[in-house]
Amino acid sequence: MQIDKEIDTRGLNCPLPILKAKKALAELQSGQVLKVVSTDAGSLRDFQAFAKQTGNELLDQQTQGADFLHIFRRR
Repeated sequence: MQIDKEIDTRGLNCPLPILKAKKALAELQSGQVLKVVSTDAGSLRDFQAFAKQTGNELLDQQTQGADFLHIFRRR
C-alpha cells in the first residue's frame, strides 16, 4: 500500500492524535493515504469514531509493540 503522508503522534493523548490526523488529512488530495502512529491505546476506538464522523475511510489498524498504526484514505 502506498502511504502518501505519515505522522507520528507517539506520546500524545486524546484528542491530540485526532487533531493532528485531521490537519494532515486536510492537506491531502482525495484518495491519498495517511498513516498515523500513536502510543495511545484509546486511539483504536477514537480513530474508528473519527472515520465514521468525517467520512474518511479507515483502511487498517494494527498494533506493533507499543505502537498503534492507523491507515486512512482521504475522502
